[in-house]
Amino acid sequence: MIAIALFSIFLVLIGLQTPIIIAIGLSVVAALVMGGFSGVLWIIPMKVLESAGNSSLLAIPFFVLVGNLMNAVGITERIFNLANALVGHFRAGLAQVNVLASLLLAGGTGVAVADIAGLGAVEIKAMRERGYTSSFASAITVVSAIVAPFIPPSVPLVVYAFLSNQSVARMFLAGIVPGIMISASLMIFNRVLATRTVFPTQPRATAREIWKHTLSGTVALVAPAIIMGGILTGVTTASEAGVLASGYVILLGIVFRTLSWAALTKALTETVLMTSMIMMIIGFAASMGWFMAIEQIPQGMARALPGLIESRLVFFLTIMVLVLALGCFIDGVTIKLLLVPILLPLVDTYAIDRVHFGIVLEMSLIMGIATPPLGIGLFVASRISGAPLEGIVRSVLPYFIPLLIVLAMLLMVPQTSLWLPNFILGPG
Repeated sequence: MIAIALFSIFLVLIGLQTPIIIAIGLSVVAALVMGGFSGVLWIIPMKVLESAGNSSLLAIPFFVLVGNLMNAVGITERIFNLANALVGHFRAGLAQVNVLASLLLAGGTGVAVADIAGLGAVEIKAMRERGYTSSFASAITVVSAIVAPFIPPSVPLVVYAFLSNQSVARMFLAGIVPGIMISASLMIFNRVLATRTVFPTQPRATAREIWKHTLSGTVALVAPAIIMGGILTGVTTASEAGVLASGYVILLGIVFRTLSWAALTKALTETVLMTSMIMMIIGFAASMGWFMAIEQIPQGMARALPGLIESRLVFFLTIMVLVLALGCFIDGVTIKLLLVPILLPLVDTYAIDRVHFGIVLEMSLIMGIATPPLGIGLFVASRISGAPLEGIVRSVLPYFIPLLIVLAMLLMVPQTSLWLPNFILGPG
C-alpha cells in the first residue's frame, strides 16, 4: 500500500506540473513518514550526496560539455554542410540532410533535446529558406533527434549502464546499429513521402565541394572517435575520454577562430545547469530506490509478475506501452531512475539480456520527446521555428510508422543490439 501511495503522490505532483526533483523528493518524504521512517529523513540528503559523488557518473558532465562546446565553436554548421554535400540532392533533400546531420552530430551531443536545440536551429532555418514549411521542418528535426541517445557518447546510456551494472563501452557499442537503423528508416520514409509530396530540390554538390566539406566535417567527428577509442582500448576511462574530447573541441575552436570567451562561458554555464539537474534527479531518485529496496518492492514484483505474465514477449510489450505512455509526461532519465531498479529483477527472471533490454527501453523512452501532447521535443522545435504546435504534431505523426517498425525489430531481434558488442568485447 505504501508503494502505491508513493507512486500515486508522485504522479499527482507531476500532474500539477511540479518540478521533477521536488515531486520525487516530496513523494519519498511522504512515503517514509507513512511507512514509519520519519526518524530517518536524513537518508534523502545522504543519498543525494552519495549519488552525486559516484565515480561511474563522472563522465556525464564531460559528455555534456563536449556537445555544448561543439555548438559553441560552430561545428554543428560544418556537420550540416557535410550532410548537405552528401545527400542534399536527393529527393526531399534537406529532410534527408536533417536526418544524416543528426546521426553525425549525435556523437557530439548524445542528448536528443541538445540536438534539437543546437543543430535544429541550423536545420530549420535552412529548410525554411528553401521552401519547406516550418511545421514539416520542425517535425523532421524532432524525429531525427531520436537517434542522439544511441550514438556514443550517450548520457542516457551512461545512466542505464550505472543502474544496470553494465559496462559503458558495451552499452555504447550496443547503441550504434540501432542508431543507424533509426536514421535509415527515417530516410527511407522521407523518400516515400517524396513520391506523394513535391519537396524543394537542389543541385548535386561538385566533387570539390564534397571534398571541402568532408575535410571540414571530418575533423569535427574526431571528438566522439576519441571517446570511443579511449574507452575501447582501455587507454582512458569514460571520464578521461570526455576530458580529452572537450580539449580537442576547444583546440578546434582556437584553430578555426570560432571560439570566443562569451561562447565558452555559455557552454560552461549550460553544462553546469544541465549536469546539476541530472545529478539532482539521480540523487533524489536514489533515495526513492533505497525506500523501495527496504520495502522489497522489486523482489515482490519479481516473484508475483511471472505468475501473471508467462510470456517474455508479453512482458516486453507491457513495459514498452508503459514507458511510451510515461515518456509523454516525464523525461527519460527520471523514468529510468524510477523503473530500472524495479524492472531488473524481472528482466533477469525472464532471462532477458540487460544490454538488449536497455536499448529497447531507451527506444521506447526517447520516442516520448515526439509524442503528443507533451513531448518536450515538440515544444523545443516550436520555440525555435515559431511553428504552431498543432502543425508540428500533424507532421510528426506519420513518422511513428518507421519508428515503431524499428522498435519492433529491436524487440524481436536481440542481435540488432547485441551483435556489435559481442563481436568486439566478447559475449557479456
